[in-house]
Amino acid sequence: MSAGGRRTIMVTGAAGPAGRALGAQLVGRTDGDLRAVGADLNPVPVTGFETVEAVPAAGDPRYEPAMLDLIARVGPNLVIPTVSEELPRIAVLGRAAGLGSTLVGSTASAAAVAGDKLLTMWTLARADVAVPAFAPADAFASAADALAWAGGPVVVKPRVARGGRGVHVVDRPDDPVWEQVDAAWVVQVFAPAVEYSPQVYRSPDTGRTVVVVLQKAALEQGLVGNATAVERLPEGAAPDVAALALRTVEALDLVGPVDMDVRRLADGVPVVLEVNARFGAVSASAPEILDALLDDWPA
Repeated sequence: MSAGGRRTIMVTGAAGPAGRALGAQLVGRTDGDLRAVGADLNPVPVTGFETVEAVPAAGDPRYEPAMLDLIARVGPNLVIPTVSEELPRIAVLGRAAGLGSTLVGSTASAAAVAGDKLLTMWTLARADVAVPAFAPADAFASAADALAWAGGPVVVKPRVARGGRGVHVVDRPDDPVWEQVDAAWVVQVFAPAVEYSPQVYRSPDTGRTVVVVLQKAALEQGLVGNATAVERLPEGAAPDVAALALRTVEALDLVGPVDMDVRRLADGVPVVLEVNARFGAVSASAPEILDALLDDWPA
């Protein structure tokens, strides 16, 4: 597919943090025979995209017909989804519509596992990939029970949520956030040391991997949350984190771009906190991931 003889990239969630990070990287690449088109629930102008088209939310029953219509109109050579909620649905849509290698990302089942933080923990633990001690939130009658189980602070988070949304550190039995916690949440032992955001690309064709380790320099909520600043580590500076990131994508059978959160326990051991089967908000600090994707792009 192409438009006017030019190769076209279409990025969903273009107005969100991950989409904007990609748009910033596409500036300078969109000269000549390459154009970039965005799609978003909130179709505002975004740097790096020729235009941003309106699409329904992933949970809307109009989502699939609207996406097929947009793909037919835009004629993209490559579709890059960046919205976690849509990954399983667009993977199924891509298979049903015969998009093949035009659509970037993992299978619907792999994306669904990565999109549920409890399923992610279960899958990684079974594969002997290091994760913090964890449990379904409804395994505990109270915050006091969870704190006693952990022997210290715990992190509570919705099983399905984007990035750092809804993530809280609970360190006292009367924390009011526990009133919200139910079976839709997961509890993890709090890992108190350095946090990283490894950026990974795994080729769906060859299995070739690229890993760039970013260290989170500041977090939105202080102890937890999305990174407000990252520091790119020199190659080889945190080999255990890079190795853990690679084992994670293999254990979850993810391909394409992957963004994840890794943190060190008090003894220094790195553990996986959660995984996003897509480009993340800090991907501009690891442009090799987009480079690797474009290298795999079918001619």
